[in-house]
Amino acid sequence: MASDTQPVSQTERRAPRAAQASATATSTAKRPASGARWIVPAKIAVFIAAWYPLARIVLFGMTDRLGANPIEFITRSTGLWTLVFLCITLAVTPLRRLTGITALARFRRMLGLYAFFYATLHFTTYLWFDKWFDVAAILKDIGKRPFITVGFAAFVLLIALAVTSPRAMVRKLGRRWQTLHRAIYAIGGLAILHFWWMKAGKHDLILPKIYGAIMVALLGWRLIVWLRERRLETRRPPGTARK
Repeated sequence: MASDTQPVSQTERRAPRAAQASATATSTAKRPASGARWIVPAKIAVFIAAWYPLARIVLFGMTDRLGANPIEFITRSTGLWTLVFLCITLAVTPLRRLTGITALARFRRMLGLYAFFYATLHFTTYLWFDKWFDVAAILKDIGKRPFITVGFAAFVLLIALAVTSPRAMVRKLGRRWQTLHRAIYAIGGLAILHFWWMKAGKHDLILPKIYGAIMVALLGWRLIVWLRERRLETRRPPGTARK
């Protein structure tokens, strides 16, 4: 008697294996690279840690530890943390180039926006609690006191960078976006000058010298890299594609 069960061909046996292999490959492709798994928790940690300066001010305010001049304490604290975040933002590219960890670039925008956030708090404290929105007094200050003039210029440039930081603006501006965001170098210099001139009146230049040295190192590294790339560009034979 003939059996009802037909013999399974070799091709039919291979089909489920091929489908299983294809499904495995697809799921592997969708899975994030193991080396990039640290990025999300690291970004969350940085995001939370960046709120520490504000939390400290709030805590000190609630426990009456802002000192004899609370407005000055808040103004100095927010200004110093603006400078700290500017330095950290500018340190991302050198660290990425020196370590080879390209994922560090993903932190740069968040750190830059925190620099803008604390600069806004710094300026708002001056505008509101120090001058009580007296526009005439503010304009007089900007024109009369050089450290406020350069500080205001740095803040205006930071506004331009913050407004153009979303990815939609990056796509819209194209190459002009990178040109505009090189203003971060001028902002760093102006921030140091603002801090230096403000502290010079009290003959207290320890911190300005420390942050000035850090800023010189960060900007100097970029200048050295740029000069080296220019030198290599001039030595490259005409018509040779850049790697």
